[in-house]
Amino acid sequence: MPRRRDVPGGAVGAVGDNPGVSVAVGVSSSRFLRLVTGLAGVERIESSSYSSFVVAGKRFGYHWPRTGTVGLKQTLSEQLALVAERPDVFEVQFTAGGFGWVVVRLSGIGLDELTELTYEAWRLSAPAELVESNPLR
Repeated sequence: MPRRRDVPGGAVGAVGDNPGVSVAVGVSSSRFLRLVTGLAGVERIESSSYSSFVVAGKRFGYHWPRTGTVGLKQTLSEQLALVAERPDVFEVQFTAGGFGWVVVRLSGIGLDELTELTYEAWRLSAPAELVESNPLR
């Protein structure tokens, strides 16, 4: 699936094949929480300073409200591409088990792109039957 990218440092740019389409940048923590907990089979686990998100016993995301950031599971190649493309929005969190986790600054990303990245993180951890019955719409 082609990824829609926000334009670095601005709110207007090419989205998909539609140059000049406005792109709202910045997602609130509460909006992210509605997005991630709306995915099928997600369990939210609270700790003193962050929340983690699990599907079928596998972690796929984190949220740190104090810093306005989230951590999302991605493929290694996607991790590297995101960080190289926009280091002001993405940073390497860690790598584990063949996956690359990225920290995402919520203030620098649009809702469409965050939705795709969150769904991808969930998809990388969810059982195939759950993914098949819950495609990204």
